[in-house]
This record gives sequence, C-alpha cells and structure tokens, in this order.
Amino acid sequence: MIDSRTVFEIHRLKEMLFSKRQIAQTLNLDRGTVKKYLKHPDTAYKPRKVRSSKLDPYRELIKEMVAQYPKVKAPVVLRQIHDKGFDGEITIVRDYLKHLRHNVYKEAFIRFESGPGQQIQIDWGHFGSLAYGNSSRKLYALAVIESHSRMLYVVFTHSQKQETLHQSLVEAFSYFGGTPKEIVMDNMLTAVTERVGSMVRFNESFLNFLRPFSITPVACNIKAPH
Repeated sequence: MIDSRTVFEIHRLKEMLFSKRQIAQTLNLDRGTVKKYLKHPDTAYKPRKVRSSKLDPYRELIKEMVAQYPKVKAPVVLRQIHDKGFDGEITIVRDYLKHLRHNVYKEAFIRFESGPGQQIQIDWGHFGSLAYGNSSRKLYALAVIESHSRMLYVVFTHSQKQETLHQSLVEAFSYFGGTPKEIVMDNMLTAVTERVGSMVRFNESFLNFLRPFSITPVACNIKAPH
C-alpha cells in the first residue's frame, strides 16, 4: 500500500496530462500500482505499526539538522543528540539519515518542446588538457543542440574567448543549415555580463554578433538546470 500523499501526487500528475508510464517513472512506482490508484482513488491506506525506537525523540531535531546542513555526517549528528540524552548506536542514526535523504521529494517537470528552428541551447564542457611537447593546453568543447530535433554539434577548442565562441556558433549554424530564433545559454561571461534576479545585462560583443542573425539571447535561471 502507498500513502495518501503519493495517491495525491498520482492524481495531480494525471491532471497535468502525464501518462501512466510517466507517472510511474516520476514517482518510482510500478505502472500497475499507478493504474490501480487511478481507478480506485479511495483505496484505504493501512499504515504499518511502527515500533518505538530510541531515536524517536530526536527525529525532528535530526530533520532540522539535515535541512540546514544537507551533507551532515552521522558522527556529527550522533554527538549532537548524545549531548541531549540519546544512548543508542550510530547504526540507527546512519539508517535514519539514509531514509531522510532517499525520501526527499523530487519536483516533476513537463518535458520541454520547441518548434523546428526555434531554439538552440549551448554550453561549454571541460576535457582536461592536451600535451604538446613539454607543455600542455586546456581542452574545451562547445556543445550546441537544436531543441526540436535534438541534433547535436560539438566543437573542441583550447579557448572559451569571445571570438572562439562566435566562430564556433557560425560553424554550428553552417552544420544545421540555418540560424535559430533563440539561443539559450548559461550565465557564461562571454554572453552575460551582469545578472540581478530576472534582470540580465548581456555582453555587448555577444549582442553585436547575434544582431545580424536576428537571434534573441535567453539566459538560464541560476541554479535551475531545468
């Protein structure tokens, strides 16, 4: 049996037009379970009897510690609750931390779709360095993906400078056989000079490069890869 919150999430995702398969993947459930609770939403939830544990009086405190310090280690937690009277072993502390981190709620997102030629997305990757005799140079790759077809163009370079970015994009346009209406990138300095919340100041050289192509730049939200 699953809990009432999971049943609620099943029906919420169904209202968002998720398929049974997508709901199952999002909530890590079997498709048969999803089908069952969509057909019988009022199926009674029978909670298991929970055995008491020495850790019970300290669970809320541990939750607060994990919320404030997500990577806190079991020995640190043990010291904190030991000072407050806990006399159990570190094993149950480790198990509870694992339980908390495994059950962190993951927000679901609808797959992004774009029209043909509407948008490309770009990002730099780092690939260590290449040796040239007694010296070496850093190796980068610019990945350019056409959002509709997922067609990918990758160019390797030794630089992420402005002129290298421009040249790589021209090569990508040639590879794709045209230019997009939008170009989405992260907040790389060669594209974004300054950002305050939703206000973005784009690099002038980058704007001058895009202007003849009539391409609109779009900067991703910070720390939000979706």
